[in-house]
Amino acid sequence: MKKKSTDYIGKGLIISLLLMVIDLIGGFAHLRFESWFKWISTIVLITMLIYFCIQYGKAQTDGVTFGKVFGYGFKIALVVSILMVVYSLISFYLIFPEFVDQVLLKTRSDLEAKGGLSEEQIDQGVNMTKKFMQPIPIALITFLAELFFGTIGALLGGAFTKKGEPVPTIFQDNP
Repeated sequence: MKKKSTDYIGKGLIISLLLMVIDLIGGFAHLRFESWFKWISTIVLITMLIYFCIQYGKAQTDGVTFGKVFGYGFKIALVVSILMVVYSLISFYLIFPEFVDQVLLKTRSDLEAKGGLSEEQIDQGVNMTKKFMQPIPIALITFLAELFFGTIGALLGGAFTKKGEPVPTIFQDNP
């Protein structure tokens, strides 16, 4: 019987740790609200998933198909999504507890800069944002966002991986 590979957990942990470091740098350097900084984590996630999918495809001896590679990448994305939910909650409420207040202030200033909105409409916008800054919405949004971009990375990884036929068993190393 063929042994199931669980190295996707390790790969998901590597990507998650990298994303956590990027977020910590952004938090301590006050870069989280910079538009260019918001995309760094997404680019790293997709790039690392493509890389790990290609490496997985190269290591396979029993045939490489899009479905196998995509499935492997999706498992990594799922691990990353779960770990980033835990990190996000820790980050928002323990490491950077002021972040929620900063988001609300940024929302208010953005709405005021937009112009044409009454004070009541601005307050409604801030209150709506405040509702999303609770643990369950944060966890759900983080999970879905990481999984969405992770799925894109897994799809690209599956597409970029060279497909191949299974290696006949007489040419495989038998332990």
